Amino acid sequence: MDPTSEAVAEESQALAVAAESLYLVNLMIVPGVGFLGIAWLWLTKRKQAGALARCHLDQVFFASLWAGLLLIVANIAIILLGGYDSPNTWVVAILYFTTCHTTLICFGAIGLARALAGKPYRFPLIGRPCDA
Repeated sequence: MDPTSEAVAEESQALAVAAESLYLVNLMIVPGVGFLGIAWLWLTKRKQAGALARCHLDQVFFASLWAGLLLIVANIAIILLGGYDSPNTWVVAILYFTTCHTTLICFGAIGLARALAGKPYRFPLIGRPCDA
């Protein structure tokens, strides 16, 4: 591999790692702020990024949209089941966090490991096809 293509591959891998890291930040540390970072990377870097970075950017962007949609659905379920003062709130919240949220975090951890290894990753069920 020539030095130029090696530099492009390293840059693509660094962008993939950044995207996966922001995905985990969005889910676990600073929701919303992490998504803004993902959206900014997706909008500004995706077109000129290498195949590996494009794959990871697409995965985390659309998985973040799914995560937001699932959170909205959980809140609607809470409201329909009696509001936030109802005991049903805890049932929905615990089910959401132990199934949906935890699964999305596990997918993100696997995606980060794959990005660190320089390999593409497609989220199960919700992932989009990659060209990497």
